[in-house]
Parts: sequence; structure tokens; C-alpha cells
Amino acid sequence: MTAYDLLLAPFADYGFMRRALVACLCLGLGSGPIGVFLMLRRMSLVGDAMSHAVLPGAAIGYLIAGSLSLTAMGLGGLVAGLSVALLSGMVSRATSLQEDASFASFYLSSLALGVLIVSLRGSNIDLLHVLFGTILAIDASALYEIGAISTATLATLAIIYRPLVAECFDPGFLRAIGGRGPIYHFIFLLLVVLNLVASFQALGTLMAVGLMMLPAAIAQLWSPSLPSMMAIAAASATASGYLGLIASYHLELASGPTIIMTAALLYAISIFLAPSGLARRYLPRPHLKG
Repeated sequence: MTAYDLLLAPFADYGFMRRALVACLCLGLGSGPIGVFLMLRRMSLVGDAMSHAVLPGAAIGYLIAGSLSLTAMGLGGLVAGLSVALLSGMVSRATSLQEDASFASFYLSSLALGVLIVSLRGSNIDLLHVLFGTILAIDASALYEIGAISTATLATLAIIYRPLVAECFDPGFLRAIGGRGPIYHFIFLLLVVLNLVASFQALGTLMAVGLMMLPAAIAQLWSPSLPSMMAIAAASATASGYLGLIASYHLELASGPTIIMTAALLYAISIFLAPSGLARRYLPRPHLKG
């Protein structure tokens, strides 16, 4: 097998592989930087909770459309994700519950409700598509949606970058200078939900957060600088998508889980080889003798 057959032929020969690759590239560019901010804000598990929270809305969109319409399911998932985010914040502020406990309660309820809704009218195959995604079934309209979300994410991050960084590291300072911290927090949550909706269409609700958090963890191991972390996260997410699609094609594996497992493999390699990884810590290089 030549290098062309191994690395390029699947995309040259099949349109669905090309669409899946473009979707992975768009998801990586948008979700990678968002995952870095989630990690810096110590909201990694909140992102996982919100990925499951989109399921009821996606299920309702599925019932209304009568099929696996990515547009209807995406709009439903957006409404459901934002609703859970806002309700969780309101409950945590009005009661003694911490925000993580509130998110956990809502996401477990949302996950169960979404599975029940899909089960009412769908088959087990439909349920598997909702939970695990159908990246090889991405069509042109879904690709436009994913591309638009990624573009809007990058543009919005460029606009609110400074106050978002200040809100991450020193929210007290932002309040002291009259900054609108809650507004930036809401905009950030909106970007999280939008990217989860985009990832949901390709990877399903159970793995949508994978292209956010695994590349962000990889980036933190390789760089202490925020701009370079965002670049590394986007690059590792897109590389995971490309390598995962190649591996799934040649090994005849499910594409979505293979992409996430590729990101997990890159994360495992980074744990050992990155500048802050185990190799540098436990196998230090010998000092040069004068």
C-alpha cells in the first residue's frame, strides 16, 4: 500500500469522506479553543454535562421533523442546552446547591428525558445515531451549519478575548473596573452550547465534548501560553479528526469513536513526552559537564 492509498485515497475516492474531513476540520478549529477556556475556568465536567443536556431538544426536533433532520435537531439542541445552562445557574444562585451539583442534576434528567423521547417514536438505530453521531452521513446543509458555527465562534472569541481572559483569571478585577462579567460568561456559555450542537451532529451527545476537552488537555501539557494553547488545541483536534477517519476507513471501525480514541491516544503520548509530562519529570536529561 502506497502513502497515497493510505493517507489520501479515501478522501479522493469518496465524497462522504471529504465531507466528514471538512466537518472535523471545522469542529477542531471551533471546539479546540473553547475547550481551553472551559479547562481554564475549571468547567470541564460542566461541558460534559451540557453535551448531554442538548439531547431532549434534539429528540424533540427529531420527533417534529419525523426523521434525523440535523437542522431541526440542532435547533432543538441549542434551545435545550441554553435552557439547562440558565436554569442551572438560577438554581445555584437561589439555593444552597453548588453550580456543579446543579448542572449534574439537570444533565442526568435531560439525558434520561432525551432517551425516553427518542424511544417513543424511533428505533434502536435512531437512538444510536443520536447518542453516537453519524459523521459519515454529514450532508452539505449540515456542513454549512458546522462551518458557520466555527466561524462565529472564532470571530466572537477574537472580539471578547481580553474580557474573557480577565473573567477567567481575575473576575474580581473585571468587576472592579466595571466590566460586565456575567454578560461575557453568558456569551461564553452560548459558544459552548453552539459548538456542542455542531459536534453533536457529527459525534453524538455522548462524545460531543471529546473534541473540546481532550485537545485542550493536550495543549496544556505542551504549552503554558494561552494563545499557543488555543493553537495547539485546534491543531490536535483537527489532526485527531483526520487520523481517526483514516484509521476508521482502513480498519473498518466506527468513525466517531475512532476519532475520539485518536485524540485520547495523542493525549496519552503527550502525558509522557510533553514538556510538563512524565518523561521530563522522572527521566531528567543529564547536565552538561564543563
